[in-house]
Amino acid sequence: MGDTGTTARPEDRRPWLPPRWFVRTAWRVHRGILRVSRGRAGLWPPREDRYGTMVLHTVGRRTGNPHQVILAYALDGPDVVTVAMNGWGEGHPAWWLNLQAYPETTVDLPDGSRAVRARAATPAERERLWRTWMRFDPKFDAYAAHRRTETVVVVLEPAEPTAA
Repeated sequence: MGDTGTTARPEDRRPWLPPRWFVRTAWRVHRGILRVSRGRAGLWPPREDRYGTMVLHTVGRRTGNPHQVILAYALDGPDVVTVAMNGWGEGHPAWWLNLQAYPETTVDLPDGSRAVRARAATPAERERLWRTWMRFDPKFDAYAAHRRTETVVVVLEPAEPTAA
């Protein structure tokens, strides 16, 4: 019953994702650890085989209220790079929509804060930077297949100093 006559190979199947309630709870716990430790735990730098974690500050596109979110990141020269994956859920995450409205912001990295300007990676950059995330997790493409929305690779470039 239900057999279409084709057999999917295990490597072709999309990997299991935890339910949204679990993902949201994990985010809340991570934020709690960061808050309770006063920033001493919860952020780590990237390595060759593992992403780092940072706090991204945004301004709400509708409310103008400040928001913070903990995200995975990689470094690409002076740029901080992340992916707008929405926990592999459908649609773009609110933080990416906020950055499109207000691209000038700051990030808190394990070694301190930086002023940055956000933009989507160009197609050539996206292809190259996507490979970085594949190095961190070989199933990255398979996770992205859970979404109909293309996952934006976000480049956070050092902000230009303002003239006084």
